Amino acid sequence: MGDPVVFIPPMLCDARVFADQIAELSRDNPVLFAPTRGMDTIEAIAAQILSWAPQEFALAGGGMGGMVALELLRRAPKRITRVAFINVNAQADTPKTAADREPIIIAAKAGRFNDVIAERFAPERFCEDTDVTALMPLLQDMAEGIGAEAFVKQARAVQRRKDQQAVLRKIKQPALVISSDSDPDNTKRRQDFVAEMIPYAKHEVIKGAGLLPSLEQPAQLSKILRDWCRQPLVLR
Repeated sequence: MGDPVVFIPPMLCDARVFADQIAELSRDNPVLFAPTRGMDTIEAIAAQILSWAPQEFALAGGGMGGMVALELLRRAPKRITRVAFINVNAQADTPKTAADREPIIIAAKAGRFNDVIAERFAPERFCEDTDVTALMPLLQDMAEGIGAEAFVKQARAVQRRKDQQAVLRKIKQPALVISSDSDPDNTKRRQDFVAEMIPYAKHEVIKGAGLLPSLEQPAQLSKILRDWCRQPLVLR
């Protein structure tokens, strides 16, 4: 049996965002899911995960979940056997980016959570071939389950996160950087930069996906993660 795998989701998503990948990996690995609602710092989320996670485990984090994965690597590198980053940003927010988050945070606080959901899952954030209309019932249900109050905490956690580029350079575990070819925020250039900072990292690009490759191209991502789980731990 392979290592336990802990999945950490993007903002406003629950375990269903990784449904296909959890089903695929659970054939050979224990699989756990780490909720990120209820805390307003990346550090607090990471501390909670470490309190219940197995002594050793693999990490797969998407978006905000990748930011949490970086903090876990900073805190407890010896407990993590391998890591996969999906559309991750290892840099801290610039002052402008942090300021640009304020209107959507204010909207959530003001009772306009549907506007938040519409902005977060806007069609232009996905691949043009993705049927966003078909995905919206799931996306809406996940977001509403998280709720406006928890979203504000997630947004604050992302807004105030530390720069983790130094952590990338210290990664010795088998590392996988996964990017989408149509993500407007986490471009291939940005993901190439992340991969280049990690010794021996492999970079996989998922075609036909944007913000959420786990839902847009589930089979592609599941295969990549399955192969990653089977990779020998030669770097430890």
